[in-house]
Amino acid sequence: MRPVAVIGAGKTPFGAFPDKDLRTLAVEAAEKALHNANIEKGAIESFYLGNFAGPEFTSQNHLAPYISSALGMLGIPATRFEAACASSGAAFFQAYMGVASGIYDAVLVVGVEKMTNQSTARVTEILAGAGDGATEVKAGSTFPSLFAMIARRHMHDFGTTREHLSAVAVKNHENGALNPDAQMRKVITLEQAMKGRPVADPLNLYDCSLISDGAAAVVLCAADQARNYTDKPVKVLGVAQASDWMALDQKADITTFGAVKAAAKKAYEMAGVGPKQIEFAELHDCFTIAEIIAMEDLGLVERGRGGFFTAEGNTRRSGSLPTNASGGLKSKGHPVGATGVAQICDIVQQLRCEAGDRQLKKHSLGLAQNLGGSGATCVVTILGRD
Repeated sequence: MRPVAVIGAGKTPFGAFPDKDLRTLAVEAAEKALHNANIEKGAIESFYLGNFAGPEFTSQNHLAPYISSALGMLGIPATRFEAACASSGAAFFQAYMGVASGIYDAVLVVGVEKMTNQSTARVTEILAGAGDGATEVKAGSTFPSLFAMIARRHMHDFGTTREHLSAVAVKNHENGALNPDAQMRKVITLEQAMKGRPVADPLNLYDCSLISDGAAAVVLCAADQARNYTDKPVKVLGVAQASDWMALDQKADITTFGAVKAAAKKAYEMAGVGPKQIEFAELHDCFTIAEIIAMEDLGLVERGRGGFFTAEGNTRRSGSLPTNASGGLKSKGHPVGATGVAQICDIVQQLRCEAGDRQLKKHSLGLAQNLGGSGATCVVTILGRD
């Protein structure tokens, strides 16, 4: 396997865009990434699309060639990957493998979702399809209710509090307010976060990620060719994907996700680093409890201490482990098929010192963790400066 680099990254803003369809968003992000990489479309040898539910949200199937042809990329493989909210993380993993194996020299990865043209009730129903339809969904479960159960159990087992959950939301809103591409650029207080409208006890409105439209894209190439295109290549040091049971009742412990731990172990080994060497992270905070559990499963903090660690200020931009400097899914937005690649774009911005007001002091080694469903899929990616 040969080394691989990210040579270009591009995103659309995240939000509600009634005048832009799914293809328009994807093409916009892709063209930004290609321009950022200084690469011609004709040099791209394969197209990878991450999308969770385009057919359900937009009534359009066969999405990969639908988008790649609009980019003028004809005659190359164009494939869609679906792994719930980890769809574009999975697409990135497969794109990496294509380049690392030597099959391709340069590839394009796009993640996209168009969600806001549906009602909240319909969005909730579509997203529930990432759970176990024969058990959880049939019983009426939604992802807010599933993560509420996870949160309640974590509180019971480890003493995590309502204040700890709210501290995640406050921090991510603070970061998102500085992100020009974020959907929710709104600073909130701890009191506001504590008193949000109930959604599924103990989770309230401020604990839940947003319904969003948006797209993100990256260009990967063989590392030994990267400087033919850019003087700021970013090394893919480690990337791994893992899976687990879908339904909560099939897991031995719902306060930890086996797929996250397995993917992290492989990614760390591949990168030749340990969790204590990670300087900053973009974690999958679909709900505030998910960020807390992710940092524990990744080995970034001791098991059961994620909430305490956050409340002490350690995950703020000025803290010992800045987490979700982008604003995370909670503030930046969560167009589910775009999230995994968007996290990688955010890591790339930090590594290149292009994050503006959100730029971190320590930014040489970053980690992205992209979760699918209630822990059934996880992709962990570790990136470093060239």
